[in-house]
Amino acid sequence: MATAPLPKEGPRVPLATRKPVSTYRFQLNKNFTFRDAEALIPYLADLGITDVYTSPLFMAVPGSMHGYDICDHSRLNPELGSEEDFDRFCGSLRSHHMGLVVDFVPNHVGAHPSANAWWRDVLENGPSSPFATYFDIDFDPVKSELKDKLLLPILGDQYGRVLERGELKLEYARGVFSLAYFDNNLPINPRPAAYVLNHNMDALKSALPPDDPGLRELLSVHTALLNLPPYTERSPEAIELRAREKTVCRDRLAKLTETSEVVRRHIEDNVRLYNEEGKEAKSFDLLHTLLESQPYRLAYWRTALDEINYRRFFDINELAGLRQEVPEVFDNVHKLLFDLIRQGKITGLRLDHIDGLHDPAGYLEKLQARLTELTGAPLYVVVEKITSAGEILPDWPVDGTTGYDFLNDVNGLFIEPRNALLLKRFYARFSNRNEPFSQIVYQSKYMIMVDSMISELTVLAHRLNRDSEKDRQTRDFTLESLRRALREIVAAFPIYRTYVDAKGWSETDAKIVDTALARTRQRHPTLEPTIMQFIRDRLLPPRNGSGNSPPGRSDFAMRFQQYTAPVQAKGFEDTAFYRYNLLLSLNEVGGDPNRFGRSLNEFHENNRSRRENHPTALLSTATHDTKRGEDARARLNVLSEIPMEWRSKVMEWARMNAGHKTSLSAEEAPDRNDEYFFYQALLGFWPAEGPLEDTGLNRLKSYLIKALREAKTKTSWVHNNEPYESAMTQFAEKVLTGPKSKKFIESFLPFQKKVAFHGMLNALSQVVLKHTSPGIPDLYQGCEFWDLSLADPDNRRPVDFVARGNCLKEVASPEGRVSLPLLLNHWWDGKVKFHMTSLLLRLRKENPDLFLKGDYTPLHVDGPLDENLVAFSRQWGEHRLIVAVARRTVGLGYTEREGASWKTPWSHTRLVLPREWPSLPLTDLLTGRSLTPNGGSPPNILGSDLFQDLPVAVFLNR
Repeated sequence: MATAPLPKEGPRVPLATRKPVSTYRFQLNKNFTFRDAEALIPYLADLGITDVYTSPLFMAVPGSMHGYDICDHSRLNPELGSEEDFDRFCGSLRSHHMGLVVDFVPNHVGAHPSANAWWRDVLENGPSSPFATYFDIDFDPVKSELKDKLLLPILGDQYGRVLERGELKLEYARGVFSLAYFDNNLPINPRPAAYVLNHNMDALKSALPPDDPGLRELLSVHTALLNLPPYTERSPEAIELRAREKTVCRDRLAKLTETSEVVRRHIEDNVRLYNEEGKEAKSFDLLHTLLESQPYRLAYWRTALDEINYRRFFDINELAGLRQEVPEVFDNVHKLLFDLIRQGKITGLRLDHIDGLHDPAGYLEKLQARLTELTGAPLYVVVEKITSAGEILPDWPVDGTTGYDFLNDVNGLFIEPRNALLLKRFYARFSNRNEPFSQIVYQSKYMIMVDSMISELTVLAHRLNRDSEKDRQTRDFTLESLRRALREIVAAFPIYRTYVDAKGWSETDAKIVDTALARTRQRHPTLEPTIMQFIRDRLLPPRNGSGNSPPGRSDFAMRFQQYTAPVQAKGFEDTAFYRYNLLLSLNEVGGDPNRFGRSLNEFHENNRSRRENHPTALLSTATHDTKRGEDARARLNVLSEIPMEWRSKVMEWARMNAGHKTSLSAEEAPDRNDEYFFYQALLGFWPAEGPLEDTGLNRLKSYLIKALREAKTKTSWVHNNEPYESAMTQFAEKVLTGPKSKKFIESFLPFQKKVAFHGMLNALSQVVLKHTSPGIPDLYQGCEFWDLSLADPDNRRPVDFVARGNCLKEVASPEGRVSLPLLLNHWWDGKVKFHMTSLLLRLRKENPDLFLKGDYTPLHVDGPLDENLVAFSRQWGEHRLIVAVARRTVGLGYTEREGASWKTPWSHTRLVLPREWPSLPLTDLLTGRSLTPNGGSPPNILGSDLFQDLPVAVFLNR
């Protein structure tokens, strides 16, 4: 089938009606800029992509390699290029009829004391900052010493030690005092800065005549600073006065130090004294007193675990939560974004961490209302929302999710559920771990709350305690009993969050809360029932006749929801997933290791639901956040088909490598659970072509350390257990490159090749399903070839686009096709995946209505291999598409040596077509061959005819 030439010029699609047909994700940073992205637009257009999808564009923390730590929403990130570079990038997209979907971060900003002007102003002015309400800061926290202050946990050691080592330095420049701590520069509250000016003032007065202009001006500035409203003032008048007068004082002081050398030396001497006072006396009292008068309290970074008083992104101190519910915040955060949308440069949005917002529904409704004003219709918007088992996307004005639901649906197709018990028994026996996954999740979430996010829990508990004190029925509830009950409920929470708001709550919300309460009562029957009921009433506040909650009654529930989401993310995905290693392909974002595989009915029902409700949601199989590459995951699924062989190999390798372990004080390292993790990681990661290079081994070792720290059982990010980490990496090195490694490699490679071969077949089926199911396929950068990457930062490495461009030229024959069966004979070079992807992308591009609007019908399969064949049809008007792929192929007899006999197992299995379908000739997009269904009622196609050349087929009537 010849591919239609791609037009280079033509009318733009109206912004308000544009929906992507496919997307390609770019990770922008200082090493991959707008210019680099622009250069690749022709390649993506020829590949068949319709829309580019990028990481955040706005100014981030200097040097950021991801862009999610935005510091200034009013300008593009200069490290990505100039405005002219961005305009050229957008112009190239338009000339190729391509759209631009941008990753946008509404939940948080980079809390950088220099790059983020809003945050710096809060550090300088505290509650008196006009930006104090932009952030979720508790200026009246439990710890009284932090009243009207912001805990700033940026120190590498305890405050007193840092101070006495002289690492905190007062600085002065151009009328402004600041504090330097290595690369950090912090503002100094201008009111107590007057003390620095006044120090040794008597000596200055003695040296100058009373009418000296410089002295008089210095005394006047000193008085003006002392008369500034204190930073604790919150009235609009005081805030305005403070902001105006401090600027006047700074301007006067800057001018004074430029014109009076005596005054300048006086200030410089005082700054030097503040910094050097303690060298002899070791007191540093002057600097300490000055720092105590700041709106922030400097602290050791570990202090944040218990006392931080601002909402963060998860437990990351450097990312501060934004309050999008404040109208001024919403307007300022979105101003440039809306301008770019109005100009037609941005045509869609991906919204990061929607569950972090105070009111996601309210935010999305406001966003789409503003966008409709700009464009005449709602914009294309997808949200990063993790839906747990049985959970559906709320009724939000969006096109759907970013695709983790589809990722786990399609991944589950290639896992054999009938072998779950065998694998579980072997894993438990080998690892000496018998806890069910649900218990591991509970323990992990509990640990996150106690070790990383206890301060947020304490705030919630104190709010409850204040409420309980107001009623004689509940005033006997103690703070600790409320804190304990809250902790247990959050640990038992089954999903990320509920969506209670000022309008009330849904029956779904009630069901989720009651599930958490029931689990808590079952685990802890001694908890006071009246406390549990009291908390339920706060999580599901009483509704009035209109279904709304009374004013203010929903606030606690909405704050609680902002806590359960990060605890779930950190406890479930970033901890439990690294502790429970039954089958690593299950441990994926949005996944659940308790769900061992998916049935055909589940897959089809979820596809039909997406077709009905969110037909333009993204379909992802790899993202910047996935735990492993899409093809590594496809490989590991093969282990579910061969549990006995896998068990035999693991036992053999364990005996073989026992001598490579390190004896520590209490155990041998790595332990059996981490060893089991290592073998799976190695199977998924091993190169499709060639041996493991030194760079690959280094990447693997870095990943193993990350996995250990995420698990938080032997080591962690906070407390590194270097002996254990070293034992793990040394084990990997000895197994793979040590003097006795040859024996292991000789045993490993044949098994690895078998797993890799069938994993490749899984991966090709996954490619076909992703590009033909309802939704928009999203291709993560570089995944045109095999994606065997590990978790970030490994999956964010630079992509060799030259090789991909050369491959596109190579596989594109004059007719627009090379032989996929021939490419499959040397599958390890990745060209078969590349070309199959391009063919499917071009098919979508030429037939957008078929994929964006077409019906979805699961097709019935008769015969002994009915469970091994996934098939459905898409139809729009007279256009019909039949999709059929093989799954769980180990038992079908396929081998790499006999890869051409794809049709042999299928001779007694047939695909049944709808009765009303005419018996029309069909063309296989992937091979170009024609096929006419067998007549009869209903018409059908023999499996051996479906898979004559490949174990996947995409038939189209044209």
